[in-house]
Amino acid sequence: METQSEVKQSLRLLVLASLAALALWFIPLADRLTYPIRLFVTFIHETGHALAALATFGGVNRIAIEWSGSGVTETNGGWGLMISSAGYLATTIYGASLLLLLRRKRNVRLAAIGTGALLLLITVFFAGNGLAWATGLAFGAGCLLLAVKVPARLAHFLMSFLAVQCLLNAFYDLRTLLYLSVSGGAATDAQNMARATNDFIPAIVWAIGWSALSVLILAATLAVYYRSLRRREKIAEDPYAGLLTDISSKTANQNL
Repeated sequence: METQSEVKQSLRLLVLASLAALALWFIPLADRLTYPIRLFVTFIHETGHALAALATFGGVNRIAIEWSGSGVTETNGGWGLMISSAGYLATTIYGASLLLLLRRKRNVRLAAIGTGALLLLITVFFAGNGLAWATGLAFGAGCLLLAVKVPARLAHFLMSFLAVQCLLNAFYDLRTLLYLSVSGGAATDAQNMARATNDFIPAIVWAIGWSALSVLILAATLAVYYRSLRRREKIAEDPYAGLLTDISSKTANQNL
């Protein structure tokens, strides 16, 4: 079980990572520094499409990433609703999952290894252009190195920073999706779903639905995070409470 100092350290690192990520959004030209992160988020987005296609017994032809930060996943077969929805939701789910994993210090290296391994596998099997290869290999190998070479506290901060950046980019992308769904701009996942339903359900409805789900996922994640912190604080204040409860339960069972 985590100590109280471990819980506080995890929260401090998350707050620092959040402040750093938010600061970069308001510093002029900082987008050049975070551009690689933007490509990483796009890779996660496209990975969501690919995994959804495979999970619904479809196939993946290739994943391509463009210098603009956009991407495309070419699939065949599978459940179209799941595949189209998986991109934006995958980014939110990945960021939220990282937040929950990083509550425990021992999960930091596991999260980095899992991320690195997934990126490398997706790259080897499905990367379809040079930038997709470069992004997948760079971040895949980088996460593995982070797990085995970087000091634990720095690795914890960097993974927390990555989680926050994923969430920020996810909601920025959803805002852009809402705008494109209204203006009828470039082809989007929401417009693909509208065409699949013969415009019976318009693109804006899909965009709003995915945005609402993302907000719910984030809210649920923060609620779980907060409750776990409060529970551990109570355990730290009264370390014998759980032991006394167990002893009382065993005694009651014996009397029965």
